[in-house]
Amino acid sequence: MATSGKRPIRITETILRDAHQSLIATRMPTDIMLPIIGKMDEIGYEAVECWGGATFDSCLRFLHEDPWERLRKLRAGFKKTKLQMLLRGQNLLGYQNYPDDVVEYFVEKSIANGIDIIRIFDCLNDLRNLETAVRATKREGGHAQIALSYTLGDAYTEEYWTDIARRIEDMGADSICIKDMSGLLLPYDAEKLVRTLKAATHLPIDLHTHYTSGCGSMTYMKAAEAGVDIIDTAISPFALGTSQPATEVMVGAFAGTPYDTGLSQAKLKEIADYFTPYREECLQNGLMSTKVLGVNIRTLLYQVPGGMLSNMVSQLNEQGAGDRLTEVLEEVPRVRKDLGEPPLVTPSSQIVGTQAVMNVLFGERYKVASEQTKDLCRGKYGQTIVPMNEEVVKKIIGDEERITCRPADLIAPQLKKLENEIAPWKQQDEDVLSYALFPQVALDFFKFRLAQQEGVDLTKADHPSASYPA
Repeated sequence: MATSGKRPIRITETILRDAHQSLIATRMPTDIMLPIIGKMDEIGYEAVECWGGATFDSCLRFLHEDPWERLRKLRAGFKKTKLQMLLRGQNLLGYQNYPDDVVEYFVEKSIANGIDIIRIFDCLNDLRNLETAVRATKREGGHAQIALSYTLGDAYTEEYWTDIARRIEDMGADSICIKDMSGLLLPYDAEKLVRTLKAATHLPIDLHTHYTSGCGSMTYMKAAEAGVDIIDTAISPFALGTSQPATEVMVGAFAGTPYDTGLSQAKLKEIADYFTPYREECLQNGLMSTKVLGVNIRTLLYQVPGGMLSNMVSQLNEQGAGDRLTEVLEEVPRVRKDLGEPPLVTPSSQIVGTQAVMNVLFGERYKVASEQTKDLCRGKYGQTIVPMNEEVVKKIIGDEERITCRPADLIAPQLKKLENEIAPWKQQDEDVLSYALFPQVALDFFKFRLAQQEGVDLTKADHPSASYPA
């Protein structure tokens, strides 16, 4: 930390991961990224977030790219800047809990291929689901940043945030991120939360928000005044809307203040100028929709993330019940309270949203429950912040036995089995991890890769990847 009253804010740039994940469904190909990373490397970012999240799945499924090769190319281009990724704890980059041996090997290979900082989170803020990933990150010499999924509710008191921050420091984490995935964190609440965390721990605090509610830049300003160390921003062509506040705007806002980032607007303009034509291309071809570029006030009214809202609208329209959206939105907080007030982030947001739709459409609450709702009640996702409504749990899963241990304790090692299954297609050690996370998608990609290497016509309809959209 600087002296003489100065507390410069450090910037993590999200253009190569969350910005395009939020605005164009993670469809930016590696070839768009590579020409500009030399100039990005000269900016002086705290880090560039460039991997993890949905990028892994999209590379394999839609872009016909090897995500590991992307990471190696980015690492080769960034000589000075730390590279950061997002990891869903025991879920890795998939949508289920994986055994410890797979988690440890994934972290090992991520760092070996170029990642410096791993941001690790859990949809329930259940720290047990982060332990293996944090230990592996530290063992491999990486920076372990634990992200707390920010949400609202009776359980999320100042005491809750204080206690969990101390526990995170005790776990050996290197920093804490406030992960405001829905743009719910209002400016003065951000100031209070940052002060609370700074008083509870000596770890650096990173704040990550989205502009969905229109509050992002103001939230960053108040967080800076409260002592936040790092903020996540996106270069302006891919900022705002469901993405992050704009990098240049925040750099300009802090210029000449104690929080001055020291970053050059002239150099940032070169980055923005590079991505502007690609933004225009995405708008013209429909990859970027104007619907995600504005302010969605429903985020604040109902504490519902944009992705969760669009999913509920789609579910209702499929049932010819689009006019019942308000009923569903009013049901969401009731379901969430019944299920232990989980943060609304993947996959808990989808679970709560889908159950709210079912409760409204079937006319009786919990008459029908999704398998994911049942698994949440069974404890397969971990422990919720507060106990669930026992009457509701009994209605959903009856007298089934519930898990009270760390869910991954019940999963046997799988790495050797996966290695055997993938042996005919394996060309690199990392292939087993791609297969572990997305078995069918990875197999289709391996077939695509082999066909490409052998010069087979990739446009043939019988090719396994031919049906994938570009």
